[in-house]
Amino acid sequence: MKIAAIKQYFPILSWAANYQRDTFISDLLAAVIVTIMLIPQSLAYALLAGLPPEMGLYASMLPLVAYAIFGPSRTLSVGPVAVVSLMTASAIGHIAAPGSVSYIEAALLLALLSGMFLLGMGILRMGFLANFLSHPVIAGFITASGIIIAISQLKHILGISASGENLYHLLQSLISEIKNTNLHTLAVGLPVLAFLFWVRSGLKPLLMRAGLSDKAAGMLSKTGPVMGIIATSLAAYSFDLGQYGVKLVGDIPSGLPSLQSPSLDHSVWRELLVSAIFISVIGFVESVSVGHTLAAKRRQKITPNQELIGLGAANVAAAFSGGYPVTGGFARSVVNFDAGAATPAAGIFTAIGIGLAALFFTPYLAYLPKATLAATIIVAVLSLVDFSILKKSWGYARSDFIAVATTLLVTLLAGVESGVACGVFASLALHLYKTSTPHMAVVGEVPGTEHYRNVNRHKVITHSEILSLRVDESLYFANAGFIEDKIYELLEKNPAIRHVILMCTAVNEIDLSALDALESINHRLNDSGIKLHLSEVKGPVTDVLLKTDFIKHLSGEIFLSHHLGVQKILALSATPEEGSTANWNI
Repeated sequence: MKIAAIKQYFPILSWAANYQRDTFISDLLAAVIVTIMLIPQSLAYALLAGLPPEMGLYASMLPLVAYAIFGPSRTLSVGPVAVVSLMTASAIGHIAAPGSVSYIEAALLLALLSGMFLLGMGILRMGFLANFLSHPVIAGFITASGIIIAISQLKHILGISASGENLYHLLQSLISEIKNTNLHTLAVGLPVLAFLFWVRSGLKPLLMRAGLSDKAAGMLSKTGPVMGIIATSLAAYSFDLGQYGVKLVGDIPSGLPSLQSPSLDHSVWRELLVSAIFISVIGFVESVSVGHTLAAKRRQKITPNQELIGLGAANVAAAFSGGYPVTGGFARSVVNFDAGAATPAAGIFTAIGIGLAALFFTPYLAYLPKATLAATIIVAVLSLVDFSILKKSWGYARSDFIAVATTLLVTLLAGVESGVACGVFASLALHLYKTSTPHMAVVGEVPGTEHYRNVNRHKVITHSEILSLRVDESLYFANAGFIEDKIYELLEKNPAIRHVILMCTAVNEIDLSALDALESINHRLNDSGIKLHLSEVKGPVTDVLLKTDFIKHLSGEIFLSHHLGVQKILALSATPEEGSTANWNI
């Protein structure tokens, strides 16, 4: 049992024990593909976060090793991602100037705080909290973030200076500076942007027509950004584009990151705490969603609580190795999966590949135009923008549409943290509203069966002295008053009623406020000569009721089956008669 518990917290012990040569080859090939893809992404996302490019490489080394040890997913690839990079820039942008020593220190501290928060949630088994971020909220946030990221990178394509934490300020800044566009930078950025857009849709079919297999063509098409980097770097070197105002990455320090402890004495940690929580939750939700999707394809599973520990360890590793907050990336993980990665060892091999690049290839990146990295970011994030969620949510449920629209608009107009906060608040508020006014249906017997259905939807048998009422929600403080008022309203419209049966098929819980309401209903009905009954009460709900005096004082009975309850009441009634459904309006 102890061994099983250790393996639960150290998943590496489960897969490493049976590691074979064929698995090694599969993981190694996947790592080569992901490494080629990750190098330009790491540089680009560091640029997006306002950090030196080498920090993107550092964030793609030790965190991958940490996740391989503690992470539950066999194919998830962690590292810098667009949304988290944007949130990092938003969190520390008002604390220090981008690229400064204080800015870098704040990024390290942010990664540490995020990692500690994730580890704490994992140890306390609080993975369920991610459920408070609904899919509509996440979809709206990612779409808005993608738009902000894409527009923020236009300054590098145009070769101008612009800033802003929201869409309005970004556009305002871009418009005021557009007259200063550097044509040489534009001549680099636009062709790369067009090329990368073509690569996403046109390169794979071209390679397949050349004779490559579908899988091979798909893998090679992922190397488009690398081609863009090589071509523009050579152009910048050959034509000395730097002297024409084209901003280049410049010298990137060669070597591996030095291990260092972020200072907890830093005065800004209190300012970063809320941002760290937001980054942690968003990163976790994105990571666990990707992990579940990929695991299901191989009939595997991941545990959200262990995913918290894996991501927490990765972020702590990033903090101690010169990186910044990381999470599981969708595109990178899909490539890792499609390339044949069988175990988290592929992540370790990828980290080694990034380390070799940091040791030997960084000098060749000095002439890399920032416009190329910006084009890489724009193409990557625009794939995240999905306006179809607005139409889909509008047609499905207005509450989901409100959550999507609120999150999207607030994120665009007020910033990423405000967008997430408002999205969560909107989701919870709408949920509370829906559950506070639950659907209730007067039900009747479907002829020839023992089933009871809504009188307004089916041709059913009802009885004038019996009110059969189904409540399609758990009973709690927010809806107790509504249910009580609805019962009295129906009784007022139908004075012949002598029995009220609450059908509790959908009732999973009754809290103390709802219990008080039921006791009040029971007392008031009893005074009016009307008996209150319950039917089809679930076991856990019955267990709670048995701890109270409610059942003892109940004027009626609790029936195992609604049909048996109706039949028993009719058998005891002197003049049972069938009524029409026309009297029931709810």
